[in-house]
Amino acid sequence: MNDHSNPKIVIYGAGSIGCYVGGRLAQAGANIHFIGRERIGMQLEQHGLHITDLEGCDFRLSAHQFSFSTTPTDFTDAAMVIVCVKSAATAEVGTTLAPLLKANTVVLSLQNGLSNADVLREHLPHCTVLTGIVEFNVVNNGQGHFHQGSEGTLEAEAADELSPFLPLFEQAGLPLLVHQSMLPVQWAKLLLNLNNPINALSNLPLKEELSQRAFRRCIALAQQEALELLDIAGIKPTRITPLPPHWIPKLLVVPDWLFRLLGNKMLAIDPMARSSMWEDLEAGRKTEIDWINGEVVNLAASLGREAPVNSRLIELIRVAESGGKRDWTGTELLRKLRAIAP
Repeated sequence: MNDHSNPKIVIYGAGSIGCYVGGRLAQAGANIHFIGRERIGMQLEQHGLHITDLEGCDFRLSAHQFSFSTTPTDFTDAAMVIVCVKSAATAEVGTTLAPLLKANTVVLSLQNGLSNADVLREHLPHCTVLTGIVEFNVVNNGQGHFHQGSEGTLEAEAADELSPFLPLFEQAGLPLLVHQSMLPVQWAKLLLNLNNPINALSNLPLKEELSQRAFRRCIALAQQEALELLDIAGIKPTRITPLPPHWIPKLLVVPDWLFRLLGNKMLAIDPMARSSMWEDLEAGRKTEIDWINGEVVNLAASLGREAPVNSRLIELIRVAESGGKRDWTGTELLRKLRAIAP
């Protein structure tokens, strides 16, 4: 690390996750440089960063406490780069960063999907590229205000090169839980993310959607399909929630009154929080469906099997991306998925 007391950390992808993580690290003393879209840069220049969470964290950073650009420059002085872009842009980011980073720079991928770190490694063989995941939801409330809307932690691949940064993340209130093997952790997170298209198609906040049994049954169908494939593949997802992954589909299908009692932690969400896939549809952007439900379909194909529920969710999101229906009721969506479930 160049400067143990004030390391330069580049946040490549100043979206909700990038701004929130970067803001927490800046408050802890890191020298943060964001790369993002011009509209975000203008918001941060005018309003600064306002960071809040469910546990009462509430602070503001003025624009002079971090830097922002729309394009990367020379980052040979960067101690770490945290990549938070959408998965479709990962290869482009790797190509862009390759000539800009010194050897052994730590590059941490905080992205959805399973293979983004591998893509970055192909382009950045001289860097230490690590897999990471974000378990919590971040709400962009506008005017530079980013709110952690659900419980969860940051998880990362263990590496000696990461060790000097761990105290900084701890001080920032974002302790990095490290693992020797990230694939089981990634699948555990991806199982939870299988709700992303369902939330997007419901056009409801997460808390309201999860409060309705019909929508939870849809999630259970997608998760159970994935879990059966993981069992065949011999992959055991890590337990990152109070319940083991195989128990969650059983909890999801209980009546609403019982879910409110047993699943209260799953409902501990900001009332306005929605999935990133809903945000993408709302903004007219391509979603990350191929890196979420598509991973289940790919796993099925590798095993010579099919994943009809997750395949159907991909189809419905494709329709929504093209301007089609995205206000499904839970009953409508459940009927659609049950029609092709085995």
